[in-house]
Amino acid sequence: MEQFEVFLAAHLPSAASFHPHYESSLHQMVIGGGKRFRPALLLGVVRAYNPLLTQCAYHAALAIELLHTYSLIHDDLPAMDNADLRRGLPTLHKTYDEVSAILAGDALNTYAFEVLSNAPFSDRVIVKLVRSLAHNGGVAGMVLGQAIDCHFENQRLELEQVKMLHIHKTGKLIAASLQMGAFIVGRDDLAQELYDFGIDLGLLFQIQDDILDVTQDETQAGKTTNNDEAKNSFVTLLGYETAMEEANTLADKVTRQIQSFDENLQRELSPTLNHYINRHKD
Repeated sequence: MEQFEVFLAAHLPSAASFHPHYESSLHQMVIGGGKRFRPALLLGVVRAYNPLLTQCAYHAALAIELLHTYSLIHDDLPAMDNADLRRGLPTLHKTYDEVSAILAGDALNTYAFEVLSNAPFSDRVIVKLVRSLAHNGGVAGMVLGQAIDCHFENQRLELEQVKMLHIHKTGKLIAASLQMGAFIVGRDDLAQELYDFGIDLGLLFQIQDDILDVTQDETQAGKTTNNDEAKNSFVTLLGYETAMEEANTLADKVTRQIQSFDENLQRELSPTLNHYINRHKD
């Protein structure tokens, strides 16, 4: 991923003007670190089936990271989670102001598709990538999950409703990362299987986040913690012990799915996935 970080740094959005901090607001959360989990998944699929396309795939990996970062910026806003810390840094509305944070999120959202449109792939492949990212990150994907999450604060949902919420809010963009990797290497036959695996992986990722929200402090997490009391998190709904049981069950399922992958895909995805699958137990 070191080469991807070099690519990312070389392709930050630029818009020279007399605005005192517009460009820096676009860069702060992108270069501020983060897990790079979604780009790593996409690049892992590409390396498994056509490693010669890895550098070309950096465009798609960056597009996913940009869209994800925009979602974090907006998620932290006072109107949503009202968080003070993200990726170990003050959130954008704390560093600058709320307007700057809203506009930085807007800019990164659209810049993601500009980067993707410049990927060195055929127009046919680019259209597939754009469709996947837009669908899973937009109206019927992540944004729907955010809408449900915010609207039902302080209202208790059923477990299946909470799963739907988080499949959309978190799972679909993770699933899209794997699916887009399959499209890049021409393995459309694997795209649905990887997408379905990504949904389970994303749900596990969210349950773990909910657990870590109550077990880690801000220094460990790099973001505001203990901030879900009014939300429909798995811990607030099920309690800590039952949420741990859910995470363990889903971690076992995800592990079995990985073991069913072919040798190349296991080899490339396992280093990333093994680091995260049981992180709720650490």
